[in-house]
Amino acid sequence: MTTKHNWTIEEILDIYNKPFMDLLYEAATVHREFHDPNTVQVSTLLSIKTGGCPEDCGYCPQAARYHTDIEGNDLMGVQQVKAQALRAKASGSSRVCMGAAWRNVKDGEEFEQVLEMVRTINKLEMEVCCTLGMLTENQAHRLAEAGLYAYNHNLDSSEEYYKEVISTRGFEDRLKTIDNVRKTNVTVCSGGIIGMGESTKDRAGMLVALATLNPQPESVPINALVAVDGTPLEDQEPIPIWDMVRMVATTRIVMPQTQVRLSAGRTQMSREGQAMCFFAGANSIFAGDKLLTTPNPDVNEDMEMFKALGLNPQKPFVKKSQPETVESQDSKYQALGEKPKWSRPGHKIERNEEAKGKAKAV
Repeated sequence: MTTKHNWTIEEILDIYNKPFMDLLYEAATVHREFHDPNTVQVSTLLSIKTGGCPEDCGYCPQAARYHTDIEGNDLMGVQQVKAQALRAKASGSSRVCMGAAWRNVKDGEEFEQVLEMVRTINKLEMEVCCTLGMLTENQAHRLAEAGLYAYNHNLDSSEEYYKEVISTRGFEDRLKTIDNVRKTNVTVCSGGIIGMGESTKDRAGMLVALATLNPQPESVPINALVAVDGTPLEDQEPIPIWDMVRMVATTRIVMPQTQVRLSAGRTQMSREGQAMCFFAGANSIFAGDKLLTTPNPDVNEDMEMFKALGLNPQKPFVKKSQPETVESQDSKYQALGEKPKWSRPGHKIERNEEAKGKAKAV
């Protein structure tokens, strides 16, 4: 099977809407062709800077404009992050993903601190991933030099439905950031969220945007919305497990070599539901009791599930060799003090405005 890059929405909808057993069988067949079906990559997601984000993403409790129970914190120290990484490694994780609630990366002291975190974790022989918002080509090169393995920048939804969820940044900025990462040796991690009120056509549209990238992302997280009180999407009902399995299976078929991440929303899934997702092609999870700010199954529960299913955690650097770390004094790329003009579409989303108004009242 060769990787196809010219998918259409109609083709992907045809796959998504297949009879369930046929879809599962096809996805499992593709999965076994490209991956070990009994190996799952385990990552730990660490919020290195929580809350206070200026964006208006309708799903996110870290947006400063909404009133949620999230306690913000300043950027963590390098040694704090190292201690968390060592704990994650001891519990079976091969990758640490660091998330900061920023709109975009800004050159300065905090970014220098993040670069040092990347160097530190890479030296622990763990894969390092960051999700820091939009970033320039030079910033991407600086992360690559530090030893970054992957950069996460989710498309969230289709380009059409994106405008119903977020008004403070444009879909094209997501694609531009991914393009900047592609100019380095850092792998791309990009996926989205289902259960935000989108149609199946929107789900297919998101997969078209990802699958038509060349190369396709090395990692695609499929998140089920975790509705948080105080956010504009607080009243969304959890999606049925069948939708999650269909989305995982479809992703596996259209992006055969990609690692499909079973991400947020696993606390709402039974072990049997998760097992179906693994059978359908999911081969990566986040471990630990929190995903940035939302609940996640305890790592011991996950290891029990792995044992019951005969799954083994994937070792680090199986898909791509470990990047070298260049120390700051030897770096070819230096801070440029860039101030890029990332877009602000500025349209109003009614439910986002309502949530903002409620927060002001509180």
